[in-house]
Amino acid sequence: MKWAVFLCALVALSEAICFCFRVPLRKGKSVRKALEENGLLEDFLLRYPYNPSAKFNPNFAVQSDESLTNDMDISYYGVISIGTPPQSFKVVFDTGSANLWVPSIYCNSNACSNHNKFNPNLSSTYRSTSQTVAIQYGTGSMTGLLGYDTVTVAGIVDTNQIFGLSKTEPGDFLYYSVSDGILGLSYPSISASGATPVFDNMMAEGLVSQDLFSFYLSRDGQEGSLVTFGGIDPSYYTGQIYWLPVTSQTYWETTMESVTINGNVVACASGCRAIVDTGTSRVVGPTSDINNILAYIGATEGQYGLSIVNCNSLGSMPDVTFKINGYQFSLPPSAYVSQEGSSCTTGFGQNGNDQLWILGDVFIREWFSIFDRGNNRIGLAKAVNL
Repeated sequence: MKWAVFLCALVALSEAICFCFRVPLRKGKSVRKALEENGLLEDFLLRYPYNPSAKFNPNFAVQSDESLTNDMDISYYGVISIGTPPQSFKVVFDTGSANLWVPSIYCNSNACSNHNKFNPNLSSTYRSTSQTVAIQYGTGSMTGLLGYDTVTVAGIVDTNQIFGLSKTEPGDFLYYSVSDGILGLSYPSISASGATPVFDNMMAEGLVSQDLFSFYLSRDGQEGSLVTFGGIDPSYYTGQIYWLPVTSQTYWETTMESVTINGNVVACASGCRAIVDTGTSRVVGPTSDINNILAYIGATEGQYGLSIVNCNSLGSMPDVTFKINGYQFSLPPSAYVSQEGSSCTTGFGQNGNDQLWILGDVFIREWFSIFDRGNNRIGLAKAVNL
């Protein structure tokens, strides 16, 4: 009897303790805000219209090239180090891409001039290759070289990681980005130049206790967000975890059955593809569906592609509910509306005629998200408001 009690206690303890590695994420100024402050936003949007689905175009899901959209509203970044001794970089942890890349001393582009640049000559563990890498943005391409070095992420020391050293980077978008580079966390099938993604290396080298990672994005303030590798921390969610199968081992994609408001189907009426993506800021869907949602919540078109609502109406606005794998995931107005001064904008974005849905940071802030490579599934649980 005593042994049974002891074993039960051990099980409870293991569920309560996360044997994992945490990277704090900081919320910085978005590219949109920086461009607006410098009087450049209108011209930028005329030259490069918002097109979040370009990142997930199947024509780019090959090993020779990868496409990334210029999402101006991404603002979460964390710090990693590369080399011996370590050189630090601020990166976006992006579940919608697969490569790790940072600026390098070989880059003379304007976008590299105000960011940390990796110097391979200062690292005793760097190994060069003859391989090149190219990643397309809506504003141009990042081109560079591939090399190997030690990459350290939250205490995880990955001693043989391939990564990109940029030689050219597109101008305005990356120049005004707070982050230096990107650490991709999607499947290796979409990695540019066939480079092994960081988390695949961690799994192969046995550096994590579980083959999964999770994101908690805080609702308010610059601090409190984090990405956790190798475990699930129960202090960041409440209730049960709802598991969704990954339907395509490229991005973190699953199948969504519908979107409803007050019990009425307003979008995705016949089912649709949905990708959970930390590298997209909004909830994005087909233009006709998004317009339907905006009409239901009383939103109107604002400046620069944003939809606005009356801040005084927040208390009477409805939840927007996404049905996935038979489960209901609701976003209340507090999740899909952001207020700055007297202005309130929604977190919904239009995708043109593309039928793909992207569940970005607006969704993830409300739903703690687990990306389980070991079982090829996505876990969602109600995020706590810390």
